[in-house]
Amino acid sequence: MISFAKKITGIFLFIALISVSVANAQIKGKLGHVDSNKLLELMPEKATAQTKLQDFAKQLQDQLVAMQGEYDTKVQDYQKNQATYSDLIKQTKAKEIGDLEQRITAYQQSAQEELQKKQEELLQPIIDKAKKAIQDVAKEQGYSYVFDSSVGVLLYFPDTDDILSLVKTKLGL
Repeated sequence: MISFAKKITGIFLFIALISVSVANAQIKGKLGHVDSNKLLELMPEKATAQTKLQDFAKQLQDQLVAMQGEYDTKVQDYQKNQATYSDLIKQTKAKEIGDLEQRITAYQQSAQEELQKKQEELLQPIIDKAKKAIQDVAKEQGYSYVFDSSVGVLLYFPDTDDILSLVKTKLGL
């Protein structure tokens, strides 16, 4: 069963395609498309960025492995010697293990965030360069609209009227 959101998205895509077709007929401009994923894969900067990202991820992973090794050692030591520990030492060791567990969890979360930031930092200039090249080619070759065929997104279009306020008014928003 198709969800409501998918139906709405389909309707908007259909309207957008009709609008582009009508606009194209009125503007007499050319339509173009490009697969941005293929384009990015062809750019040498992407491979360099990917290598840097993998190196960064490995550093984060190595730290996590070290923390996990420390955790495993403490747990094994506790399990092996708990019968001989006094209640105070048991509580202290259990707290150490719990604290280390929390540090590992916090590290995993912050490492994931740092990895995402690094990915954006490394890839955004490459994406911007590709986008500028697409826009330049579109202008030079007289394309009115350029679609990204890998995701179905409009990448370039001439300056037009933004009708958002009119649509909001129509919808009473």
